[in-house]
Amino acid sequence: MLRAGIVGLPNVGKSTLFNAIVGNAKAQAANFPFCTIEPNVGIVAVPDPRLTVLAKISSSSEIVPARVEFVDIAGLVKGASQGEGLGNQFLANIREVDAIVHVVRCFENDDIIHVSGSVDPLRDVDVINLELGLADLAQAEKRIERARKDARTKKEIQVEVDALDKIITALNAGKSARSVELNEEEELAIKAMGFLTRKPVIYATNVSEDDLATGNAFVDKVRAIAADEGAQVVVISAQVESELIELPEEERAEFLESLGVTEGGLQSLIRATYNLLGLQTYFTTGPKETRAWTIRKGMVAPQAAGVIHTDFERGFIRAETVAYQDLVDCGAMNAAKEKGLVRSEGKEYVVQEGDVMLFRFNV
Repeated sequence: MLRAGIVGLPNVGKSTLFNAIVGNAKAQAANFPFCTIEPNVGIVAVPDPRLTVLAKISSSSEIVPARVEFVDIAGLVKGASQGEGLGNQFLANIREVDAIVHVVRCFENDDIIHVSGSVDPLRDVDVINLELGLADLAQAEKRIERARKDARTKKEIQVEVDALDKIITALNAGKSARSVELNEEEELAIKAMGFLTRKPVIYATNVSEDDLATGNAFVDKVRAIAADEGAQVVVISAQVESELIELPEEERAEFLESLGVTEGGLQSLIRATYNLLGLQTYFTTGPKETRAWTIRKGMVAPQAAGVIHTDFERGFIRAETVAYQDLVDCGAMNAAKEKGLVRSEGKEYVVQEGDVMLFRFNV
């Protein structure tokens, strides 16, 4: 399951946003630093209207969406890399996620205290990035000493040394580990270290209700940072998300439309995270259930089958495949077969977004 860590300075709206997107009140949200101490975890369904359409075609008894795990991590402060605040615990929690959702405060409100006394997205982003970079640097320098000794007797360790050298050089220059180009062998050598600044980042700019549709000058500053880093930006309002979960499902779209937007923050965040990590969805459907499966773009049919069960990949024979829109246009699987739209794909087939698949395999 995809895991995304929600991080940022204290009082930027992380826990409020977390509460809203998971649709419950497990995460405490209050107006003081370190309100969140233990990371709160929420598993949310990926909104996908295609599931309902497929379930209707197949008369499915159950719909099983793809899921994303969001982790609300304690607020970070200056000096966290040296253990200030809850620094060490915070950093350890981030190492365990696939992607970072960096919440940046982009709204003015005198009633909500800012840990630094004023709203300044550039400063706030720099604080987080600096602390993550310093933590990575300390980890890399500690590890490379041991790796250099080991490389004297184990030649394969030299690959790790080379990768760490590149990362240390970048970190000392104030750059992230993400900025370093590594070959496949080097990437594998340092993967277990879980460098914080090598994880993909989405900047979630938390704005007021009035700025949700258009953003503001604060958001523009964050976009400039993201452009330099090759990161993505999502404009979101924790305030709006909190109001959305209080509304009946049928009224939410109308409320969002009144604000000039077509979707809530959850959909925006998940879509951006999928894009950032190179993920896509394929479907299985039948009378029992219609289910969405998450895979990496470029996966071939046996690998996609292996997401369901390793036996499916090991004994793969073929995949009966039809494009989502072709199936919808035909209205039934049999009709799609009669028109020749259901294809028999082999081991080299690269699965496409929205494919509806049935795997044939040997046990």
